[in-house]
Amino acid sequence: MQKQIKLIGPFKQLVSLRGLPLNGPLHDNQLEIIENAGILIQGDYIIAIDNFNKLRKNLQSNAVQIVLKGDFVALPSYIDCHSHIAFDGDRSRDFAIRNSGGSYLEIAAGGGGIWSTVMQTRKCGLNKLTKLIHQRATVLLKQGITTIEVKSGYGLNIEQEIKLLRAITQANINSKIDLVSTCLAAHMLPHDYQGSNEDYLTEIANKLFPVLKAESLSNRIDAFIERSAFSAKQIRPYFQKAKSMGFELCVHADQFTTSGSALAVEMKALSADHLEASTEQEIKLLSKSSTVCVALPAASLGLGCGFTPARKLLDAGSILAIATDWNPGSAPMGKLLTSASILATMEKLSNAELFAGITFRAAKALNLSDRGRLDKGFLADFVIYKTDNYQLIPYLGDNISPSQVWKNGKLAYSTDK
Repeated sequence: MQKQIKLIGPFKQLVSLRGLPLNGPLHDNQLEIIENAGILIQGDYIIAIDNFNKLRKNLQSNAVQIVLKGDFVALPSYIDCHSHIAFDGDRSRDFAIRNSGGSYLEIAAGGGGIWSTVMQTRKCGLNKLTKLIHQRATVLLKQGITTIEVKSGYGLNIEQEIKLLRAITQANINSKIDLVSTCLAAHMLPHDYQGSNEDYLTEIANKLFPVLKAESLSNRIDAFIERSAFSAKQIRPYFQKAKSMGFELCVHADQFTTSGSALAVEMKALSADHLEASTEQEIKLLSKSSTVCVALPAASLGLGCGFTPARKLLDAGSILAIATDWNPGSAPMGKLLTSASILATMEKLSNAELFAGITFRAAKALNLSDRGRLDKGFLADFVIYKTDNYQLIPYLGDNISPSQVWKNGKLAYSTDK
């Protein structure tokens, strides 16, 4: 049975992002901006992007026409390639201590930090946790985000990590958008574990990894390489085990100290995330690899530290993505476009680099090649703003919101509903 065809438009401007490279710097004059544009969809996919009147003239008689009245701008919907929205509780106390001069590592040593969220999340039942993930995903959907990576990591034992990943899986089933689960059981050594870092990692690899495969809970393994968590030396065999079982890798790297990015490149990880502490040496290494550099500006704001050296990474030829890092400790903001716009201001990123970082380059960090651009053969995932100028979107930040968000050719959110 042939899937229904839909034509949506006209758009004052359609910013396709097609034809742009994965690597390196971008200039705004490289953006393809189609005026009076239409999007032709069949089922889940785009079958044409062109002048609206031209598409309308050749339209089949049984096709559905969705005609927009007024000025609108269309872009590929956004992809949040790094989030921690599977949690319960808050860390407002940590925030207050940091603002009074306490460091992230000092707070962690005093029983706050990640361990505080672990204790709160362990008490949270599966149904409530699923509901919390779904609620936060809906907040992101209303921002124009239709693909969200969601990490575990607040369980830190076999049973609790399985609970978190089952909650993410269940939330994905009930969601209008895509949730991509990542196992971050190597977030830190749990305080109640009786053994070494190496013992814990071995236990997770031997007992949890097979369950992930058996229940299809996640195909992605992440680890936090830092003084408060695990060393690169300790994580190497853990990642080797994961790769041998067919898992994809990503790394929390170079947030406070370096070494994580080097392991990410060595292990051919899909992404190295954070990179605030990366020096010229790490930038050069990353630029020669296919590992995506994921900047998390909201964490820099939350911690009061420097930003990922995004300008240097791009100029060196790296792939730069930008994500929310939404978590209860360092990045409770949960605002992708706002934090990306702040990074662009601080690091002098073009609009083209900003939008690429939250669309097709973010998709690369998740090993997804079917989204992030508006073009034939891509998923019909797009966001619509009631404006006549795409430049107003990063400029206004939270003062402009999507009028509609489409996922897989279906209306997932509208301000009219």
